[in-house]
Amino acid sequence: MKKEILCVGEILWDSLPDGLFLGGAPFNVAYQLSSLGEKVAIASKIGNDNLGERVIQILKDKKIASDLIQVDSSVPTGIVNVSLDHSGSANYEFMNTSAWDYLELTEDLKKRALYSRAMVFGTLAQRNIKTRKTIMSLCELSSFKILDINLRPPFENKEIVENSLYFADLLKLNTHELAKLGSWFDLGSKTTDITENIIKKYNTKIICITRGANGAILWIGGKWYEHPGYRVNVVDTVGSGDAFLAALISGLFLERKVSEVLEFANSVGAYVATKNGATPKLNFEMIRKIIFPTR
Repeated sequence: MKKEILCVGEILWDSLPDGLFLGGAPFNVAYQLSSLGEKVAIASKIGNDNLGERVIQILKDKKIASDLIQVDSSVPTGIVNVSLDHSGSANYEFMNTSAWDYLELTEDLKKRALYSRAMVFGTLAQRNIKTRKTIMSLCELSSFKILDINLRPPFENKEIVENSLYFADLLKLNTHELAKLGSWFDLGSKTTDITENIIKKYNTKIICITRGANGAILWIGGKWYEHPGYRVNVVDTVGSGDAFLAALISGLFLERKVSEVLEFANSVGAYVATKNGATPKLNFEMIRKIIFPTR
């Protein structure tokens, strides 16, 4: 029986030009992990409102455990306004206060973290001290922590990032975030220098650096792996990195060849970028065609 992967943090609605789409990095990762056959739960907080009710229904429909979703009658379910530039890249405008800012540390949540196969978390959900304390407490309990830095202006806090880095077994970040870490913590300016110093300082086991259309590089088992990425017609990039991470996690846990895991993760991320919203249903035939376009 598969052990559960616990995703913790923000669950919110992405307000895109084409409508409202359920999102938030932890939800996006949980959704795609579930699509890939993993046993998943998400811990977050929603408001006692219509948008919150829709969250629960979607989680049930997608067969994602919703029993760790808390409800707050005094704070609304989160919404983020998402604007897209000419290339489909997203910019985000968050509400100042949302229900996911107030995730409480319950006994059930602690138990689930303790017995989980892994815990996925980020830094955005830690903008409020309530959820931050909960996440840090859960990190103390989980045996394998996966950190997606996910810096979102204006919520870029050095202390939160560094405290999170000390817990991360697997670190996923993009090139912009890597450069910021290098500058913030005097880790160097070159990719190799920054990653080597992260490994030494924070005892990180696995580091994945995403490069948008140019693919990703992965450090694992003392070796570097690289994939150049795939050229696709981008609709929007919302959720692409989260889908990439879900495919990476699933592949590594299935103990596939690392090069194949990185190839598949890049293809899943590319596929999601060709669709509206963060969590399109994965079409494995279309993903195969991204990898093998001439077949």
